[in-house]
Amino acid sequence: MTKKDYLKEPIVHLDIKKHNVVPFVEDMGTMAFSSRDLHRAAKIYEKMLSDKDVTVILTLAGSLFSAGLKKVVYDMITNNMVDVIVSTGAIMVDQDFFEALGFKHYIGSPNVDDNELRELHIDRIYDTFIDEDELRVCDDTTAEIFDSLEPRPYSSRELLWHFGKYLDEHGGPKVDDSVIYAAYKNNVPIFVPAFSDCSAGFGIVMHQTQNPEKHVSFDSGKDFLELTQIKLNSKETGIFMIGGGVPKNFTQDIVVAADILQENAPMHKYAIQITVADVRDGALSSSTLKEASSWGKVETTYEQMVYSEATLAMPLVAGYAYHKGVWKDREKKELTKLFNNSK
Repeated sequence: MTKKDYLKEPIVHLDIKKHNVVPFVEDMGTMAFSSRDLHRAAKIYEKMLSDKDVTVILTLAGSLFSAGLKKVVYDMITNNMVDVIVSTGAIMVDQDFFEALGFKHYIGSPNVDDNELRELHIDRIYDTFIDEDELRVCDDTTAEIFDSLEPRPYSSRELLWHFGKYLDEHGGPKVDDSVIYAAYKNNVPIFVPAFSDCSAGFGIVMHQTQNPEKHVSFDSGKDFLELTQIKLNSKETGIFMIGGGVPKNFTQDIVVAADILQENAPMHKYAIQITVADVRDGALSSSTLKEASSWGKVETTYEQMVYSEATLAMPLVAGYAYHKGVWKDREKKELTKLFNNSK
C-alpha cells in the first residue's frame, strides 16, 4: 500500500448544533448507572452557564481533536460557553494548529502494520492516521513564530495568543474552525502548562539551538500565576474536565494558590469530569472530585464524575447545554484582557 492508500478518508468533526440531544439526555436522567451520571453532569454544566458569577474553565487531555471533537470546543468558544481553556500541547498545537495550517487527520485502524506506517512516515493514534511530514511543517512553523518574538520568557497563554495572531495574519485553508484562532478572536485565554510536550517543543529546540544567547523560553511559573490571577478575579469558578493529567491538576491547584495569596479563596463551585481512568490506583487522572474536596479544591454540592470515553460523553453534555440555550444570556468575560502584555 502507498501513503495515499492510508491517508484518504479525513476525520470529520462533530457539529453539536446539528443534533438536539436535549430529549435524549433528559431521558437518560430516568435511567441508571452512567446514563444518570451523564444527565446530572449536563444539568450541572447548564447551571454553571446560568450562574452569572461563574468563570467556566475547560480542561482537555487525551487525543481529542484528532478524534473529531475540535468543532465541539470551537462552538463552545464562539457561543460563549467557556471562558478559559487549559489543555495538553498535543491537542492545541499538533492537532488544532496543525489543521489550521491546512492539514488533516485520517480515519485509520489499529489493525495495521506499524512498521509499514513508520516507513511511509505515517503516525498512528489508535485508529487515526497523521502524515508525519506534515507534522514537521507544523514544528517548523512554531519555530518561525518563536523566531519572530522578542527574546524573553513567555507564558504558554502569551505564546498561544501569538499563534492566533499568526493565523489571523497569514490565514490558512482551515483557520475558520481553529480553536486557537477562535480563542484569539474572542479573548479566551488558553494555557498549556507542559508546552514542550508537543510540536511547540520541537520548535523551541530549533529556535533555542539557532539563538543560543537570546531566545524565547517557556515560563511555567508565569502560567500558574496567570491562571491563579484569573481565579482571583473571578467571584466563582466551575471546571469542565475532559480526561485528567496536567490540565486537571493545574486547574484544581489554582484554588490552593489563590488561597495562599488571598485567604479564604473559594473552591471551584461546580465540577464535572469525563474520564475512563480507574480510581483504585490513586493516580492523579483517576482521583475523584470528592477526593479533590479533601484538598480544598472542589466543592461537592455540584460535582459529577462521568466514567465514559470522551467522544461519547462530551458531545452529549456540551450539546445539551448548547440546545438549552442558557449561554445566550451570559456576559462575555474576555479574560485575555486581564493581561496587557499580549498585545
